This record gives sequence, structure tokens and C-alpha cells, in this order.
Amino acid sequence: MPVPPLCEYGRYLSTALLDESTLKDYGRAVGRLDDHLADLGSGVLSAVESDLVSYRDQRCRWQEKPIGASAWGKESFVQDDLYGFLVDRGLLSHRPARVAARGRNALAPRVRSSMDIRHLSFEQYRYFRDVGLGGQLPGAEVNPAFRGWSPLRDRAGADIALGSGTRWREWAPVLLPEMGLWPGMSPGGAEFTVQDCAKYGKARTVYVPEDAVASADLFCLLERPDIVRRAARGLERKARDLFVVGDIDVTDGRVRGILDGVVREFQMSAMPAKLRRITVHEGEFGLEALTLFVCRGGLMPGADAWKGYRHRAWTRMNELADETTPLLPARRWRWHDLRHTYALRLLTYLENIMDGQEPDLQARRRRHRSYLTGHIRHNPLLIVSRRLGHASPETTYQYLQYTDDLINEFEAAFSSWVGDDEATYAEIASHALSGANRGHS
Repeated sequence: MPVPPLCEYGRYLSTALLDESTLKDYGRAVGRLDDHLADLGSGVLSAVESDLVSYRDQRCRWQEKPIGASAWGKESFVQDDLYGFLVDRGLLSHRPARVAARGRNALAPRVRSSMDIRHLSFEQYRYFRDVGLGGQLPGAEVNPAFRGWSPLRDRAGADIALGSGTRWREWAPVLLPEMGLWPGMSPGGAEFTVQDCAKYGKARTVYVPEDAVASADLFCLLERPDIVRRAARGLERKARDLFVVGDIDVTDGRVRGILDGVVREFQMSAMPAKLRRITVHEGEFGLEALTLFVCRGGLMPGADAWKGYRHRAWTRMNELADETTPLLPARRWRWHDLRHTYALRLLTYLENIMDGQEPDLQARRRRHRSYLTGHIRHNPLLIVSRRLGHASPETTYQYLQYTDDLINEFEAAFSSWVGDDEATYAEIASHALSGANRGHS
């Protein structure tokens, strides 16, 4: 019996070097396309260009919540990959959609969308962290109605995300030794290598400042032991399915233990999130997770859990909003917003240094600009690009549009208007200020 084309494509994807979340995204995209074609009385092998145009219009225009150009760009890429596979395997003689100039998929978005950069002010971050995640009232009082379970854990997650500028999948599965929270390790900031959990598996060094490590340490002192104690018995029953570590070499960043009945050794940076989730060691109460963050079951929280934490925090922030609440974004905040905030604050600070706003750094500025290697090493854009792990500085370049002081630029441009019609000027300035605030929220 011949293998159905979608099953054959799925088998092909399983051999590709794609992480689990990407494979799921591919599967969902192909499944949605197949369902739409079935409703049209067609299929992936019999589809024509008008069928694919109909699917694009359904996704981008007619469904209850249309998707944007960025999301459709990913779906059109999956379509292109699917039909390229079917043609290569001889299941189709040609692709159903036209090919535009330079081999581009004619159904792909015509305009490349920029990053959706959403950053926070200091007041917004404090409100998100303390009221939303920490369960406080807007005036910093204890909220007696708060029913959250681990506010210190969630606050520590926010502090690490902001302080390190890492992606969610890079900071959420961090291990205790990587964070410096292990016996014999000196206190202070933490520095470790992220590789397998990084985007594209691109290794880089991550620095977590001392204040963020202290926030995580507070969680380890006050909340984590109780979670570990309650979950220890359950983890003992699952020991056969876990990676039980017996030796941890902090200096070389390696762990050694038993996995599936076999002694295995791993470099911490090369451990995927799936393996980190089941990695445990013998602690004070029995088996406990080696990851910093743990949930009720004693193991690392998954993507859905962290999504739930921020969704509930967003609901709480809106319910408790009063006259002291900072301007909230129109859309629900994301963990990735903290990465954008880190990038913009660091980029603005480094630009100020290069512009000579720090008097004692004038000589350093001239020296850096005098030779190429100094420019590459100390260029603010390239520094931030390296810190964020961007594949190209072109991605980091998109942050530059947010580092200008739009309010002062406006006031300078319209300074000559003051006098004849101050009321009109005040009204224009008021609208400009409110618009700038909305744009930077």
C-alpha cells in the first residue's frame, strides 16, 4: 500500500534537524492546509493555484482572527517546502503555485515585516513584576486576595529574562550550577554558555547580573524547598524515567549520571530542554530537579505553564489598575518584551557612551574609533547583536528606531511656534506626547 503524501512528508521532517516546537508548527500548518483543501473537494496532490489563494485569503482576511504577514510568511514557507518535497519525490510534476522572480513563492508576503518590538518603561516593568507576577497591590501592599502559588519563582523568571536579555527557551530551562546557585560556587553574577537551547543551536555566553541571581536565590531559599519536599516521593516513583545525576563538575560544566539504565555524561550547554526537564539529583528531601525553576510536580515548568503564569498576571494587572498604574500596553505583554527592553536599554546606554556623554570615557571613545578592530569590538550595535545572539546585525538594526528621543526632537522642531499661538502648540505637544507613549509601550 502506498504511503499517503502527508505521512511521507512527516517522515521526511522527522529526519531533519528541527526542534520539537518547529516540527509541531510544521504539522499544524500542513494540517490546516489539508483541512481547507478537503472543504474545497481537493487535496494536496490535486490542488491548483486558486485553491492555495483561497487558503491564503481565508487565513489572512476571512477567518475570525486573521493572521498577519509574518505568520503567513511562515505558513507560505511550509507550503513551499511541502510542494518542493512532493516534486522532488516525483509525486507531482510541478508546483501548483506560480514562482515569482528569483524563485520566490508568488503567494508569500510581498512586504517583509519588521520585528514587533515592544518594550517596557521602568514603571511598567515594576508593575508587571510586582503586581502581576508578585501578587502585590499597586501601592506595594500585600494583596490578601492573591491566590498565586509561587510569586517569587515568577518574579525571578522576569528578573533573569530582563537582566540577561535571553529568549524564554534559553532562561526557563537554566540549571542551578549554571546560575551559580550550587554549593561551593561564589556569590554574584552568573556567566554560562547557552547552546542547544539557543536559537539555531548557536552557542554564546550569557551573563546574568547579580541582582537577578539574588532574585533567583530568594526563590531557592523561601519557595523552592517546599515544592521540592512535596514532590520528592513522586519523583522517586518515576526514577527509571529520569536522568539521575550523581556527579556534577562545575568547573568543566559537565554532569554524569544514569539515563535509561546506562551511565551517560553531558556537557550542560549541550543538554536540550527535554533532557533538562527530566534531570534530577539527590537532594535534602530525596530526588529533586537540577533546573532552577520547578512547578508542583517537582520538575521544570513547560511552555504552557509559563504562558499561564503571564496570562494570569495580565488579568490581575488590569483588574487592580487604578490612578497610580502606569500606562498599560493595548496588547497583552509577552516574556519576549523583556528581551526587547534589555536590548533597547543596553543600546541606548552604549550609544550615550560613544557620543561622549560620559566625560571620563572621551579618550576611550577616540581610541575605539581610531582602528577597525576597536570599532568592531566596541560598536554599540555589534555589542548588542552579540549579546542577543542575533545571526545578523541587520536584525539588531531594527532597534535603532526606538533609541531616538522623539519628544525632544518634536519640541526642537516646533520651538518657533511658541508665542503667537501657545494654545495650539500645547495641544499639538500633548498629542505628540501621548502618541510617543503609546508607541513606546
